[in-house]
Amino acid sequence: MPDRNDRFALPSPQEMGAIDKVASRSVPVSVLMENAGRAVARAVRRFAKPCRVLVLCGPGNNGGDGYVAARRLAEAGWPVAVAALAEPHAGSDAAAVAARFRGPRVPFSPEEAARADLVIDAVFGAGLSRDVEEPVPSVLAAAKRVVSIDMPSGIDGGTGQVRGHARKADLTVTFFRAKPGHLLLPGREYLGQFVVRDIGISASVLDEVVVRTWENKPGLWKLPVLGLEAHKYSRGVVSLCAGEAMPGAARLAAAAARRTGAGLVRVAAGKAAPSFRLGEPGLIIDEEPLADLLKDHRRKTWICGPGLLPEEVEQVFPQLVAAERQILADAGAFSWAADAPERLRGAAVLTPHGGEFARVFGAPGGDPLAAARAAAKRVDAVVVLKGATTIIAAPDGRVALNTHATPALGTAGSGDTLTGIIGALLAAGMEPWEAACAGVWLHGEAALRAGDWLIAEDLDVHLAAAREKATRLQVDG
Repeated sequence: MPDRNDRFALPSPQEMGAIDKVASRSVPVSVLMENAGRAVARAVRRFAKPCRVLVLCGPGNNGGDGYVAARRLAEAGWPVAVAALAEPHAGSDAAAVAARFRGPRVPFSPEEAARADLVIDAVFGAGLSRDVEEPVPSVLAAAKRVVSIDMPSGIDGGTGQVRGHARKADLTVTFFRAKPGHLLLPGREYLGQFVVRDIGISASVLDEVVVRTWENKPGLWKLPVLGLEAHKYSRGVVSLCAGEAMPGAARLAAAAARRTGAGLVRVAAGKAAPSFRLGEPGLIIDEEPLADLLKDHRRKTWICGPGLLPEEVEQVFPQLVAAERQILADAGAFSWAADAPERLRGAAVLTPHGGEFARVFGAPGGDPLAAARAAAKRVDAVVVLKGATTIIAAPDGRVALNTHATPALGTAGSGDTLTGIIGALLAAGMEPWEAACAGVWLHGEAALRAGDWLIAEDLDVHLAAAREKATRLQVDG
């Protein structure tokens, strides 16, 4: 497992509960609650001018944070009232801070929410474990503006799914680290402005609590650096299996591999060789049978799938597995393995979009993070489930969530470019999960640079700049 960079941890609600318990050994829960409420009050004061505020409080610690925020805003001169869905449990830390709020209490009703200029949602946090029921949806729907504490009520902090009902916030304030539900859809679209605030929990708690989900950023992984004696074989050889019907896909993948830094890119084209002869001069085209090409043990990394029909995958994929090559499977490989995921065992990395994933493993359902984890374990390969939030799951349970991208990537051929990027990083010696994480980030950065109306061919020219930026960020943060 790679060295952990604590900045990128995305604890699940269960993991966050364990973190809170460890943290409470050195910092009492009451202090953490006071710090959280103060952080919310400060965020609100930056977000809005003084106005009438209603704080909606649940019975748990999220509600406790709300009572502190209400008291702090009242002390700053803001007109604040509290409406409790239910009173805190007697003797709890939330009950103690609730007693310290001396301002007005009003009914938990849509009418009261409508009277306020700003509503603070402290009803349920990221640890929500059941569907939200009335009157919560009606009360939040009546609000003009909403600031949510930890997570908009109704959003599952682990999956990002809506549990029953949820109101989109204008600002969401969470603590210590973001949670998976903050990055996953649809939860990500409910946050409004989003800030993470320190409340006194030391990062050292992560020495005791194992977090398995991370935000995908440079520093979570590190790109290979060229040494003085680097040559084309030490930089890595990427080989691609090309098909007769759709040679363009392999050409896109090959171009991306070269631009990402592969020392040598070769296309096993067979009968399709004439389709590649007038391509880039630095691309080597092989006509020999695959069995002969596999005798060259310097060719360790192979891309199989872009532009291939299922019957073509059937001819080449088993040979690559038998030769113990490092395989990146995409596109046609998923049509070949439809409803038969075990066919893909032997691959190092799989890069399906949602439709391809469903074709092989079944629909991800309401918890795509768990589905990707299960798929990776089932076939013993890294699974890159591409989407608005791309999920990169390793067989050992590690997951990275990538939001560093743009909807403009939803264009034909961009997935082939991604396979080429990851292929180059695999060939350079990166561990499969790290190579997949880095490749997804570089792909997104190139797209952000290419603009809103890109085509796949536009991405390649931005990969060098994307790599330079990633190299800088992985050091500087």
